[in-house]
This record gives sequence, C-alpha cells and structure tokens, in this order.
Amino acid sequence: MSSIIAGRFDSFARAETTASRLRAQGLPEEDLSLFYVNPPGQHGAYPIGGDHAADSGARRSGTGAIGGVVIGAAIGALAGAATVAALSALPPLSVLIVVFGVGLGAYLGSLAGALALARDGGRNPRTGQPPVRNAGVLLAAHVTHANDELVADLLRKGGAKDVERADGRWSEGRWIDFDPLVPPVPAEPEPEQRA
Repeated sequence: MSSIIAGRFDSFARAETTASRLRAQGLPEEDLSLFYVNPPGQHGAYPIGGDHAADSGARRSGTGAIGGVVIGAAIGALAGAATVAALSALPPLSVLIVVFGVGLGAYLGSLAGALALARDGGRNPRTGQPPVRNAGVLLAAHVTHANDELVADLLRKGGAKDVERADGRWSEGRWIDFDPLVPPVPAEPEPEQRA
C-alpha cells in the first residue's frame, strides 16, 4: 500500500497551480494525479445508474409494511364494523363497508409501517448528513513519511478543501484503487502547525 495525500479543488486551474508548486518542491510528475470526482449518486457504479443497489435506510421497510398491513387491516375491520353498527346499514351494504375498512386500513397501515422502519441509514449522528465525498477536482499525491506534511500543507495553501490521507495502490502516476464512495479521512496537520 502507498501513502496518499489528496485535496479537493473547485477548479482545474487551482489544482494545476498547486501541482506546479508541488513539482517545484521536488515531487516527481509520476507521484501526482489530477482527476474529477462526480457528485454523490452520479458515479455510475451500476449499469442503470446510481452508487448503491439499495438505500441502506430502506432495508427494514418491507418488514414494517407487512406488520402495518396486519395492524391496519384489524383497525380497518373494527372501524368498518363500528360504522355498520352506527348506521344500521343493510346486510349487503354492511359487508362492503367492512371490506372497504379492511382494505383502507391495510393500505394505510402498510405505508405507516414501511415509513416507521425506514431510517436515514449511514448518517453522521453529529451533523445529520450522510458521509459523502464532495464533487470537485481531486489532486492526489503519492507521498512518503518525509514529505506528507509538506504536501498536505501545500494543498491547503493552494486552496484545497477536504485534504485527506489514504492508503491505496499507486501505479504509473495514478491512484488506481480510488473509490469515490469512500468518504475522505482528513489529513490533520501536526500539532505545532495548528497553532
């Protein structure tokens, strides 16, 4: 595995300027890679589009829908029977009222049950936002322990956002196992640089 420091830029021009500064500090061309990261949901990981086969928050909604059908149908049957008793409806009409009550209760119960068990899966409890990699131009650098802080510092000074540290496979001037679905891990500056 290789150590990689990367930063997200708003434009190719700013990223290229920072890449020039990194080369001026002695980083070889084959240790720099510049590419665009699409917005979340637009990485085309599946042939029909999207990044995930299913929403992680919807995994239990089927169970909730089934439970909601049972409870809703029972409540609908009771409501239908109460309506028949209150209106003293004719016997053929009373069956229709109870059937309608069961159907309506089952339908509303399935919706309520599915929504009750659907959660915002994978969201950050502190911010309420899902962990994502934001879109933008990514300048990645293959680094060593000797130059990783220099690279991170130059990326920050060049205007990079989301300066990150990763372990990955680097080959022929590219971060070949880059995964846009993996949220960035911040490359924190050394304590003496934070002050």
